[in-house]
Amino acid sequence: MKMGFVGLGNVGSKLAGSLLRNGFDLTVCDLNPELVAGFVAKGAKAADSPAALMQACDAVITCLPSPQACAAVVEAMLPHVDDTKIWMEMSTTEVSEVKRLAALVTEKGGSAIECPVSGGCHRADTGNISIFAGCDRATFERMLPTLTTLGRRVLHTGEIGSASTLKVMTNYLATANLLTCCEALVTMKAAGIDLNTTYEAMKISSGTSFVHETESQLILNGSRDVSFTMDLVKKDIGLFQSLAEAADVPLEISPLLVEIFDDGIAKYGERELSPNIIRRLEDATGLQITAPGFPTELVDDEPEEDGYEVIPTGLSKPVLAS
Repeated sequence: MKMGFVGLGNVGSKLAGSLLRNGFDLTVCDLNPELVAGFVAKGAKAADSPAALMQACDAVITCLPSPQACAAVVEAMLPHVDDTKIWMEMSTTEVSEVKRLAALVTEKGGSAIECPVSGGCHRADTGNISIFAGCDRATFERMLPTLTTLGRRVLHTGEIGSASTLKVMTNYLATANLLTCCEALVTMKAAGIDLNTTYEAMKISSGTSFVHETESQLILNGSRDVSFTMDLVKKDIGLFQSLAEAADVPLEISPLLVEIFDDGIAKYGERELSPNIIRRLEDATGLQITAPGFPTELVDDEPEEDGYEVIPTGLSKPVLAS
């Protein structure tokens, strides 16, 4: 299968790298010609437009920073969509927009699958990231070999829209984890507790989390470079809040997260690294939350493994399986 990839940013470049590393016939497209040239040097082909990419490939993956960017790319590809083509959306986007674009693709005879990822750039780099996949079962099974190359754990979530909904939820949880980790670290520093010891106490306790074991390390190092910015967090938690409001769920914590990141963006800029939300507390207390021995960037130390489909707990078979 000839694969196309649009969007070679922080996450997209690593996902596309997994395809190339595993021998896929890959063609790439990006607004940054240097990123494209880097992939061509490693054996990929280049397309000069999304339309040319869809024309040349069997399946095209989009991994873009906003719903608007994704819409522009998909609409440009539509004239070359037919019953042999597949569109795979790997961004975190609005449910209504992914449904709209998927409908346009299917109207042209093509197939659509939304497959956002979760687990951090370091796991995307090794193909060990998790993937949510929303689509009909036939399309899921057709693309499962590709999905299990891109990621280790693949969950078929239901029809188009279900994966984006769940992805927004997981990003909301990650944001809540990040903010509580920030408060815990600053409070322990203020209470006179060694931060290296604090990190370990959090890690080995019931208070640990994936976010603590990854982002807290970058906070303590001082780099805070998780390859994710405050504006992207604001987008994701805003989408979650919108889902709750549409379903008339009176959330209490979610609006506070939005308020905190609005304040962080006003103080430090929308492109500030998201873990630097801790600067609000550092500035307020005059404390510096760093400690020796932590890495400047996250590296997945688990070997790349073959991916597999995850069956939801309590079910004997995946959703939509016959």
